[in-house]
Amino acid sequence: MPGLGISFGRGGATGFQQDLQNSDCILIQGSNMAECHPVGFQWVMEAKERGATIIHVDPRYTRTSAMSSLHVPIRVGSDIAFLGGIVRYILENERYFKDYVVHYTNAPAIIREDFRDTEELGGLFSGWMPEEGKYDPRSWQYEGASGVVAASGHKQLFAEPGAGQGSPRETRLSAASHDSTLQHPRCVFQILRRHFARYTPEMVERLCGVPRDLFLKVAETLCQNSGRERTTAFCYAVGWTQHTVGVQYIRTATIIQLLLGNIGRPGGGIMAMRGHASIQGSSDIPTLYNILPGYLPMPHVHHVGRLEEYLKTNQAQSGWWSELPKYIVSLLKAYFGDAARADNDYAFGYLPRLTGDHSHLTTSADMADGKVKGYFVMGENPAVGSSSGTLQRKGLAKLEWLVVRDPVLIETAEFWQRSPEIASGELRPEDIQTEVFFFPAAAHTEKEGTFTNTQRLLQWREKAVEPPGDARSELHFLFHLGRRLQELYAASTEEKDRPIQDLLWNYPVSGEHQEPDPEAVLAEINGYRVDSGAPVNNFAELSDDGSTACGCWIYSGCYAKGVNQTARRKPGQEQSWVAPEWGWAWPANRRILYNRASADPEGRPWSERKKYVWWDAQAARWTGEDVPDFIVNRPPSYRPKEGDTGLATLSGIDPFLLQADGKGWLFAPSGIIDGPMPTHYEPHESVVPNFLYPMQQCNPMRLEWRRRDNPYHLAWGDPRYPYVLTTYRLTEHHTAGGMSRWLSWLSELQPEMFCEVSPELARERGLIHGGWATVSTARGEIECRVLVTERLRPLKLDGRRVHQIGLPYHWGGVGRTRGDSANDLAALVGDPNVTIQESKAFTGDIRPGRRSEGHEVSARERVPPLPPGTLEPSRGSGPKEPLPQPMQERKE
Repeated sequence: MPGLGISFGRGGATGFQQDLQNSDCILIQGSNMAECHPVGFQWVMEAKERGATIIHVDPRYTRTSAMSSLHVPIRVGSDIAFLGGIVRYILENERYFKDYVVHYTNAPAIIREDFRDTEELGGLFSGWMPEEGKYDPRSWQYEGASGVVAASGHKQLFAEPGAGQGSPRETRLSAASHDSTLQHPRCVFQILRRHFARYTPEMVERLCGVPRDLFLKVAETLCQNSGRERTTAFCYAVGWTQHTVGVQYIRTATIIQLLLGNIGRPGGGIMAMRGHASIQGSSDIPTLYNILPGYLPMPHVHHVGRLEEYLKTNQAQSGWWSELPKYIVSLLKAYFGDAARADNDYAFGYLPRLTGDHSHLTTSADMADGKVKGYFVMGENPAVGSSSGTLQRKGLAKLEWLVVRDPVLIETAEFWQRSPEIASGELRPEDIQTEVFFFPAAAHTEKEGTFTNTQRLLQWREKAVEPPGDARSELHFLFHLGRRLQELYAASTEEKDRPIQDLLWNYPVSGEHQEPDPEAVLAEINGYRVDSGAPVNNFAELSDDGSTACGCWIYSGCYAKGVNQTARRKPGQEQSWVAPEWGWAWPANRRILYNRASADPEGRPWSERKKYVWWDAQAARWTGEDVPDFIVNRPPSYRPKEGDTGLATLSGIDPFLLQADGKGWLFAPSGIIDGPMPTHYEPHESVVPNFLYPMQQCNPMRLEWRRRDNPYHLAWGDPRYPYVLTTYRLTEHHTAGGMSRWLSWLSELQPEMFCEVSPELARERGLIHGGWATVSTARGEIECRVLVTERLRPLKLDGRRVHQIGLPYHWGGVGRTRGDSANDLAALVGDPNVTIQESKAFTGDIRPGRRSEGHEVSARERVPPLPPGTLEPSRGSGPKEPLPQPMQERKE
């Protein structure tokens, strides 16, 4: 979650869902919260009952829209233009919270003289290197600062050009230039003003299809409900993330919330709605390839040899990331125990090294090219749940072995005998050499342990019943797989096998099946003192001398005093409204992050109505409704001295502790690789040109896979595919359907795959409500039932009417209810920061009737040709062909 991490310091929602009841206004965009997060939506309804204005910005009129005060139809893929228009409105009408902006953001920071904006370079920022297809961020830096200003959150600084010029540890921010009057032409505030100057209400209407007056009503409502006395909250989900500019969508929202003073305050913030119980947890203790637990950077093969070099590259000279040595050393002690010693760099050499992009999308393409031998699939269903489903299944068919863990036989486990390619005859089961191993997985009621929900809250789940038959928990599977690997390599004398041999893998087990104790795992994650085994109480007790071990520093405290804090369930009526004794939230059980910003620079609440934490001069410490997100005894009057380093560099008015400068970043000098400020680029496939930047149609750093089995449409105006397609979720089904399409009740409620179209489009294409339609792209075609509804209306863009087609993405070829998969239509193309697929905005066609006989999703030879003389409109600067990844074989 670099959109939040780079802007504020941490990759997680800034508040908690119950706090939404304190909002004066809630803007929901990129989310159908009422249907996809109905439990959390109760707090939105509570806010509405208290008088809050609820705004829903969405291409469809949904149940969320019906419960909102205002619905704003919008073209998918144009959100930066809409949000950027709000930024312009705030700045041009001087509606920003000036005291907050001056003291708590980097608005006063002056940027280097050689920085150039997209307004000057036709859609590109300075530092663009066309041969490499990426940016050199040196011109984005603060004037007077040496080297690259260290980013927080999802940082991968070693991968940025110019990062080696001056390491973050050596970078000095004390010499950086500032202008607290916000008048200097190169201060962030003025750069921001110029950058968004053309995002006028008229441009928003032209790009987004949002009428001018409706847009102005939204902008004014946000401003009226922000400031000293009032706060506005934002809520988003994958409707914002699954784009080639998804991270920048979220960045634009952070700019609005910082300008309006809504971060760190009750009723404010940005709520990242997670669609699964532990998606946040799988980011914190990652299933991601490029970070370690607690968002520690993964070592890189080209830049990191020893622990000292890793720290030199990644440790910040100022701010909380100056504490990095404590967290990485404690993690290594948790991994390798006594084998991690000072004289061997705490076994730092045992960690794997990044050799390039090994994300899901890249791995899918590599599988299709026969570069991947084996694949573990746990909690996913890529055969129907990932973009370009045909390519996904092609990749599965090229493997030597595939392991699938799931409660049911999902499409990924059955691809070799039940897939569109098998039905069309393109593939035959006897020709597929992949050996598939299916391990039945325990359901959530059949295992115990913690999950981390959308608001960073760890909650302990009890086991209700034993799993049936051979079904086992993930903990059981991975623990016993690790034990077998250690047994396999126990007698090896080769140095390469030492990491497996030295891995600390000694969790207690119980029962007939030797189930590992999840509470023992939680205790290791919490951290402990190596000499005594006593648990540490928080991350402030961790050390870089090998005396502490900790599996995830941001979770330290979840087992404080030897008590499972995540299992607490004290009733709400027996504690304060913040409910700090229900579960445990990272970090340090704080429920609202950056809450120092809820008080003014002198430490007093901005208003009595919105008080949250404040400075108690008599007690000489911060106090309030929540755990203060600040150095608890640091007074507001504290200012660092020349030469101070580490935490001493954070003044008494620096609420964003993990940032190198302690400020919220309106402008990101590093960390976001496709630009320091959000910029409107069209989706990879669009129906219109980029009206703002005609020379730069798409994100110049978008990730492309240009290959015959992943064809793209024209950048815009492709006559073969004149309509906008978008995918979404239904209440009755979950993600790719593996948890819902096998249930008779849910299958009865939503029995068939369908497409949602407007009455105008139905008339234009002869579609009949309840009848069949075929939706197609260059990747293939699917058939589905037609739902004709006014909930999805055509929009007027630059004088032309544009139709959007809605597609739920839950169906596949197995289960009680079956149907074609919407993801088979989407292309493999992604956001450069997080490599997420762009499945919320692409182009396609629709015609009445069922798909062609034998024309399954994978058959591309029938893609209609372009009309004679049609030239592809330029997408602008973009990446070259993906470079091949280094081979993983051990070199002698």
